[in-house]
Amino acid sequence: MHLRRLGERDWLRRLGWASLVANIGIVVTGGAVRLTASGLGCPTWPRCTDESFRAHGELGLHGAIEFGNRLLTFVLAAVAIATLVSAWQSRRRVLRVLALVLALGVPGQAVVGGITVLTDLNPWLVSVHLLLSLAMISVAVLYLWRIDRTRPERRPAPRGLATLAWATYAVSWVVLYVGTVVTGSGPHAGDIDVPRNGLDPLQLSQLHADVVFLLVGLTVGLLLALSATGAGRGPRRAVAWLLGVELAQGLVGFVQYFTDLPEILVGIHLLGAAVIAAVVTWALLSVLEGDAEHA
Repeated sequence: MHLRRLGERDWLRRLGWASLVANIGIVVTGGAVRLTASGLGCPTWPRCTDESFRAHGELGLHGAIEFGNRLLTFVLAAVAIATLVSAWQSRRRVLRVLALVLALGVPGQAVVGGITVLTDLNPWLVSVHLLLSLAMISVAVLYLWRIDRTRPERRPAPRGLATLAWATYAVSWVVLYVGTVVTGSGPHAGDIDVPRNGLDPLQLSQLHADVVFLLVGLTVGLLLALSATGAGRGPRRAVAWLLGVELAQGLVGFVQYFTDLPEILVGIHLLGAAVIAAVVTWALLSVLEGDAEHA
């Protein structure tokens, strides 16, 4: 019985990681669509053209890239369904709920993506599309956390520490959102004829940098507070990783800004945003629940 539970948990964990990687992957491939100006490679939705669901030769490379990204949604859907089936077999309510959210997020994101195409890549909808993907990454991390952890190993974190952890998590999402607005004002629109959001890129970039500095400051404060209160190794390691990712992401952001936003660096920065969404969730859970014991 014990061996069967171990095997079940192993499959839950593998599929949980597959969900996390797939959701990060769809962020990266979606970014590639935008950075290659292929956002309207398939000019309508749910069909690629008015006559066909698939791209044809006349649409060229842009059509192939956009259609390829749409096909990857089916890979994400397959992973989500497999994850949901394994969660359902586990008979654990929390895993069933989280897996259902991940599964429903796939068609939800497809609809938002379709509306984005039908509105000619409205930059505000593009922001929503990306933020929803980042939210799915956060849910995938929570799912992975709940596979092996059902309750804290120790008492909940002190109120001040928990408040600081939540503040860090909240500000990270402000950083991510402002980043999408900065992108909506910049040159990488997804298509050469798509209008931008009309805001000043210089002022938005300054605001983005200010919020990033706030996030780094909160993360440093959280790390120092964990050390001062004698927190376990797990929370300190998670927050240290978060700080490292933030510094790396900030470096890429500054370099891309001062080199006129080359596509490769923008793509790396987008990957960094996905990693931030994952690691900040891990850090929050680690601080709130400590080194939780395995179920």
